[in-house]
Amino acid sequence: MTTTDVNNGTTARGRFRRPSASERSARDSIRRAPAGRVSVAVYAEDLILQTGMIHQLRPRPEIELVAEAEADRAQVSLVVVDMVDDPTIRLLSRLQRNTATRTGLVVGFFEAAALQTLIERGVVAVLRRGEADPDRLVHLVTAIAKGEGVLPGDLLGKLLDHVSSLQRTVLDPRGLSLSTLTTREAEMIRLVSEGFGTAEIAQKTSYSERTVKNVLHEMATRLELRNRAHAVGYAMRHGLI
Repeated sequence: MTTTDVNNGTTARGRFRRPSASERSARDSIRRAPAGRVSVAVYAEDLILQTGMIHQLRPRPEIELVAEAEADRAQVSLVVVDMVDDPTIRLLSRLQRNTATRTGLVVGFFEAAALQTLIERGVVAVLRRGEADPDRLVHLVTAIAKGEGVLPGDLLGKLLDHVSSLQRTVLDPRGLSLSTLTTREAEMIRLVSEGFGTAEIAQKTSYSERTVKNVLHEMATRLELRNRAHAVGYAMRHGLI
């Protein structure tokens, strides 16, 4: 795939295009939007994709299209590609370094196996190009700006399956969990919440009373919890038990 780099304007394989001088002039003339609009920088692997995306977003009053020279101040970076490949991942990695901007992806062909890679590169929302009409694009951009994540239903299901598999096959055998509590800690604090004392917890979990005390003490110290009641309240508020 031959594209052009956003940063240096050179044509090379595996890079994203930079607008021509005439395009930059037109885009630099976009006035700064009033408060309340979402500022968006569009990155695309070719002129057709970039022009099409800008054409859909420009008329919308909710959106401010940010000129190239001000791309770093955009609230949202919108990356438009045919598929997720190495150049796309490199661009996402570069955008991830700007912590003030959140990234969304509009993609033609998408494999669920790439979802974890995208999440690791800071992508918080995905929309398939076949569904990218102006209303869905605006919904995507505004959701990203609000700190929300957006995924197609089938990808969300695959993500949940992946998390479940990770917990079952990787973390459970090590006594760990995706929460802030280990499996053993969660079990013990659940018994505390049910009113059991140290001796009873030891009997039910087949640990010594000393181990029970040590586990609860280490958990309370790590999470800066004052006592067992505080620990139970913390676990319940965070859905850990």
